[in-house]
Amino acid sequence: MKNDYRPAPPPALASDLHKGSAGRVLCVCGCKEMPGAAILTVRAAQRAGAGLVTLTIFTSDVLGLVPSASPETVYLDLTNSKDLYVGRLPRRIQEHMHHARIAGPGLGTAGITRELVRRLVSSDFEGPLVLDADALNVLGTALEAVTEHPGPVVVTPHPGEAARMLERVVPSTDEGRLACALEIAERTGAICVLKGHRTVVTDGSTTWVSETGNPGMATAGSGDVLCGILVAYLATARLLQRSDWTMFDAVASAVHVHGRAGDLAAQERGERGVIASDLIELLPAAQLHFAGSD
Repeated sequence: MKNDYRPAPPPALASDLHKGSAGRVLCVCGCKEMPGAAILTVRAAQRAGAGLVTLTIFTSDVLGLVPSASPETVYLDLTNSKDLYVGRLPRRIQEHMHHARIAGPGLGTAGITRELVRRLVSSDFEGPLVLDADALNVLGTALEAVTEHPGPVVVTPHPGEAARMLERVVPSTDEGRLACALEIAERTGAICVLKGHRTVVTDGSTTWVSETGNPGMATAGSGDVLCGILVAYLATARLLQRSDWTMFDAVASAVHVHGRAGDLAAQERGERGVIASDLIELLPAAQLHFAGSD
């Protein structure tokens, strides 16, 4: 696959920013069995420059675990909300002021997740929405449903999730992976990030293939870290509204810097020693590398 496109780092922060204008993101992540996904996502979003990161809480188990791991996170406590059980998006999500949303990491695939994803996709929120992991699992093959969202959408399947979405095996060849990513982008109207070796990013017209990353990143939680970077960069793109750093640029930049953080981690600890938390730890250095054109 030919790489004519080149991602660019996020524009420098303005000198007069405050936390509300540096990017507010809402993370719909985590459940009793997978609270770590929420922790990794919110921490990555913070390290990627989001000024205010809010995590939705649907179970008190998550609320009891996350604060000590990420004291900077704000919480939207929905443990007593009955809205989803009667087919409504929780009012507090609708009223929350944020620039970008992410749904899926560690959510589980219970009925409440299915209803939540459906409501998030069909809501009138016009900002970018990232759908990952269990959000994609409950979406299944109903790819065209994503087109209901009024704002930009990013879907981030790994090959197994992409296979379930398309009802066929995703080839390991570059050409086969590109074809699958293009089909997902076309059917969803979204930017597709097909993860794996040489991650493919495409919106159906522009395509870029990542050249950063290494096998050590094939570890639990790596995708959650990518999601945190994605939602932070997308919030920045929405705030700036610049023609020279678009939503596609934000997505490609997030994928690039995620892989660069993984490469730095592998250099320090060896590929076998890399865990997802290492990527967050080295994200500031990876962003500095990227800002200096690597």
